[in-house]
Amino acid sequence: MRGRVCIGVVVGAHGVKGAVRVKSFTERPGDIAAYGPVEDEPGRRRFALRAVGEGRGSVLVEIDGVGDRDAALALKGTRLFVPRAALPAAGEDEFYPGELVGLRAELGDGTQLGPVTGVFDFGAGDLIEVTGPTGAMLLPFTRAAVPLVDLAAGRVVVAPPSFAPDAPDEREGAADA
Repeated sequence: MRGRVCIGVVVGAHGVKGAVRVKSFTERPGDIAAYGPVEDEPGRRRFALRAVGEGRGSVLVEIDGVGDRDAALALKGTRLFVPRAALPAAGEDEFYPGELVGLRAELGDGTQLGPVTGVFDFGAGDLIEVTGPTGAMLLPFTRAAVPLVDLAAGRVVVAPPSFAPDAPDEREGAADA
């Protein structure tokens, strides 16, 4: 998937004529169809899209060859990919999530932590997942937690927050009040 970027996912059907609702990951949601045909994650199926509207946090899309609600529902959960070359160049200090996955994560002193295995947005901002020998760790994708992204060198420098294990929990006693 290194040469492809996920630009959206089918989240459901809309109406009875085969339109689908797509959660768009593009800067402008309506641009979901602007990058040419998309393909599913394994790359076995290609789809020509036409954005026909927006609603409920998604883009309404017609897909060539999908003509009824059952066919539209069968696509639910399908992630839509385009070749990286079809997208505009990222600006300075901008990255496509797929470009970060696979990079080496290391501390400022060069200590290796493991690869970046995912980039997520659960609504409160982007998180990167680093998986190492002790398991996975999620870090906010902020300049403080990820001070350096070096795509050319294939690495990110991370500064995980430190926690004081002996610090009193500020919530202790709150129920006593």
